[in-house]
Amino acid sequence: MTINIEKIREDFPILKKEVYGKPLVYFDNAATTQKPTCVVDTIVKGYYDCNANIHRGVHFLSQQATEAHEAARKTVQQFIHAQHAHEIVFTRGTTEAINLVAHSFGISQCSDGDEIIITQMEHHSNIVPWQLLQSIRNIRLRIIPFDEKGVLQVNQLESLINEKTKLIAVSHVSNALGSINPIKEIVKIAHAHDIPVLVDGAQSTPHISIDVQDLDVDFFAFSGHKIYGPTGIGVLYGKEKWLEKIPPYQGGGEMIHKVTFENTTFNELPFKFEAGTPDYIGSTALAAALDYVSAIGIENIAQHEHELLHYATEKLSQIDGMRFIGESDSKSGLISFLVGNIHPYDLGTILDKLGIAVRTGHHCAEPVMQAFHIEGTVRASFAMYNTKEEIDILVAGIERAAKMFRR
Repeated sequence: MTINIEKIREDFPILKKEVYGKPLVYFDNAATTQKPTCVVDTIVKGYYDCNANIHRGVHFLSQQATEAHEAARKTVQQFIHAQHAHEIVFTRGTTEAINLVAHSFGISQCSDGDEIIITQMEHHSNIVPWQLLQSIRNIRLRIIPFDEKGVLQVNQLESLINEKTKLIAVSHVSNALGSINPIKEIVKIAHAHDIPVLVDGAQSTPHISIDVQDLDVDFFAFSGHKIYGPTGIGVLYGKEKWLEKIPPYQGGGEMIHKVTFENTTFNELPFKFEAGTPDYIGSTALAAALDYVSAIGIENIAQHEHELLHYATEKLSQIDGMRFIGESDSKSGLISFLVGNIHPYDLGTILDKLGIAVRTGHHCAEPVMQAFHIEGTVRASFAMYNTKEEIDILVAGIERAAKMFRR
């Protein structure tokens, strides 16, 4: 099915914006996506029509808000094909979800000398939480490397596993390289050794159909703002057996069953991990975003974005001095590159003056940049509302900048 790009673009008013007198060309979707009208309308409706703290009130507005929040949880469950709604924990985003696992799993399942395996291409959000755990449990991090094309060397995973390995934490899609990692293969190897797997799905969920049961992952995290939803809301999926086994991440209201000064018992799943007032407006807006994506069809979106990726790669490769960072045959959604000796920030600044929004820098993946011996890259990342015409504008902008630097 071919999606109607013009119709979709009508749902995103910001795409009509001008920047420095030029039409906005937005290629910073890996950082955050723009929001369709239905998502913004859901936020407004939530605050104007049914704003009340959830789960705790017997009055009408509280019950209405609670029903909307829990309906949103079911929407997430269905979107990622989880077995149970109580396996869906609302967080502030992927970062908090990974920190939750690092803390709760780490302090309960890891001892001094134990090991966590991550990859060389991880976002800082899947590196730093484990380093923080090192100060508590004195664990060791072991790293799966990638090759010169940005392909994860999964064949080295088996040699990294030993009796001290407690968890494997890996990104589904690299935010700096675009590489899609073979999660099912990684999970199969891990589970053969009874090792659970956490997947950072921040960059995969907007672009790839996710079935957590088919992948058989133990934990899966993603952010609302990268899949056309609001900021400040995200999801941690966890298999029931693991969520039951690990302790709460934070203490406070809602996550308790009974509190005395002598002892506290905890609430049932998923509320055990949702201390305090949740972002019940954000959860319903996230559900609206997921419904929007589902109506278009994630497979249709993936096909369109694959065509954009192929077209952009072909056009960009014709620019003198173009160097791609990340050339895996299995990629999703983005291209990282350098042009000659032009500093990424300089190129990004010039493109900005032409109305083109790209991301420049290390993309919170400094070990990736260190592996390529570079300071950073320019990253163009795609969404369902982007067009080939916009890619042509990007190419023309880069060529214009390159001519300036040659002079």
